[in-house]
Amino acid sequence: MAMPLAGGILIGIAAAMMLLFSGKIAGISGIFGGMLFQQGEKRTWRSAFVAGLIAGGVQLYSINTEYFENSSGRGLVAVTMAGLVVGIGTRVGGGCTSGHGVCGIGRLSARSLVATVTFMVAGMALVALVQPLYH
Repeated sequence: MAMPLAGGILIGIAAAMMLLFSGKIAGISGIFGGMLFQQGEKRTWRSAFVAGLIAGGVQLYSINTEYFENSSGRGLVAVTMAGLVVGIGTRVGGGCTSGHGVCGIGRLSARSLVATVTFMVAGMALVALVQPLYH
């Protein structure tokens, strides 16, 4: 089984388990934003979730550093700026691809379907515009 497929299956299982066992949606931008701006128990579980994401990444890095190679050909500043733009987009769009694309579509949410199609079309259009600048 290809690694991306295995990863996708694990993400789907984890998102379904979170919804079934806690009633919470595994939208990373919402979880991260809540971790920064909420207090008490709501902040605690979000912090544990984000810590688990980081710990999983650290563990995977210790197993195979090749998974973390920057194969985009872009420098650290460009990759960091792209990440910040994505973060701003998730706040403007009311969620991220994990919240809308994985969890929302799985719950048959029309809003999430529209959001996911918008993410995909905007991403493809931006790549079509920017890619020629780098070749």
